[in-house]
Amino acid sequence: MKKILNYINGEWCPSSTGKFTPVLNPANGQVLAEVTQSTQEDVDRAVQAAKNAQKEWRLVPAPERADILYKVGYLLKERKEKLAQILTSEMGKVIEEGRGEVQEAIDMAFYVAGEGRRLFGDTVPSELRNKFAMSVRVPIGIAGLITPWNFPIAIASWKSLPALVTGNAVVWKPATETPMVAEEFVKIYEDAGLPKGLLNLVNGSGSVVGNAMVDHPDIDLISFTGSNEVGKEINGRAGALLKRTSLEMGGKNAITVLEDADLDLAVEGILWGAFGTAGQRCTATSRVIVHKDVKEELERKLLASIEGLKMGDGLDESVKVGPVINRSSLERIDEYVKIGQEEGAKLLTGGRIVSENGLDKGNFYAPTIFTDVTPEMRIAKEEIFGPVVSIIAVTSLEEAIEVNNSVEFGLSSAIYSADVNRIFQAMRDLDTGLVYVNAGTSGAEIHLPFGGTKGTGNGHRDSGVASLDVYTEWKSIYVDYSGKLQRAQIDNN
Repeated sequence: MKKILNYINGEWCPSSTGKFTPVLNPANGQVLAEVTQSTQEDVDRAVQAAKNAQKEWRLVPAPERADILYKVGYLLKERKEKLAQILTSEMGKVIEEGRGEVQEAIDMAFYVAGEGRRLFGDTVPSELRNKFAMSVRVPIGIAGLITPWNFPIAIASWKSLPALVTGNAVVWKPATETPMVAEEFVKIYEDAGLPKGLLNLVNGSGSVVGNAMVDHPDIDLISFTGSNEVGKEINGRAGALLKRTSLEMGGKNAITVLEDADLDLAVEGILWGAFGTAGQRCTATSRVIVHKDVKEELERKLLASIEGLKMGDGLDESVKVGPVINRSSLERIDEYVKIGQEEGAKLLTGGRIVSENGLDKGNFYAPTIFTDVTPEMRIAKEEIFGPVVSIIAVTSLEEAIEVNNSVEFGLSSAIYSADVNRIFQAMRDLDTGLVYVNAGTSGAEIHLPFGGTKGTGNGHRDSGVASLDVYTEWKSIYVDYSGKLQRAQIDNN
């Protein structure tokens, strides 16, 4: 049986506990590997290695740091298919999505490597004579990364690449469900020539490893993607230590379909957004807010199209909907479906665990559509994280925007319409970090900021130039070459 180990100070090593837990294929329950379960002592070792390595790394010119990240990008390209196959096996998303996710990491590697020559600060005119003023970025120190299972390499790339190019060292806890692709990503960094100690992988549970990272006095920031509940707890504990946090905590995303929309195009966006990755994306389409005049036609088209979504093992190229990650997620989704029925929503299709056609050993939930949902229902407000979408009828754009903004999350939203005036109104008023026009709620590109408002996050962004702000401090520098004391505003009034 394959053993997944920690990677600390350039060495692959098991935890001293000697404990391993199985890694399961969610499509069939097969044990793929066993992963070591770490302790606080393992975290301490990783942090010490990172601390030692970062002292030298921060002095390496940023373009030189970036050269290693370019090599990471080329190695990701070479190993794209292998990574996608591993990702699909342990996470479950269909293989074309697996390839797309690896491509996202490739894109991020080349983009961030380019930032090695563009870590721009500012030079500004001083208000005094014979004085020079500027600001520069400096690394924070040690970045603690806690990443989820649903995008195990893309999100890890969003966090680790900016952290390293800006001169930090990294301690990374991947999700316990997806350690195999994490291992392969670390091997790529290793083969690219990243100096030892700069990237440390510590496998284990959030309750042990994650907590140890949050509380560790030498970890200077925590970048976390996961649930709102866990993110709030991390923010509270890290805040007490004056530790920076970057939090991305999910969404309750909606597609608005107005009466002048291209309904066939909208159906494509809804199906992809709601049932891609079996609905297990923070950007998944969980609500469809539709004008009452086209609601019934949209529902007919959705029901006709959903029949063509084949379920099964994501390694089968013909499969469009794979399994959910584990049994507890499967049961949670089914519980929400029962809640929706109890609340009075009308079930149009799905609403059941799928066990026929050889799928009984996996974690499969039928693509599910509710209609006649009201904004106050729990299924319209709470994140389900599964292939369940709720249809809500409205009478105007203004009502649609109000419904869209009524939830506690603010990650992604979309609008389908041919009216440019209403589109621009929606772009202005939709309270989400991502807004799509005539496209679904998923499809972020790496050179733009990724993140949201309200309960989705705490103001920081993954991806794009904005990601550099997470991993750097601003230092303002004043050079006075006047040869005398100048007291700024006192001498300049």
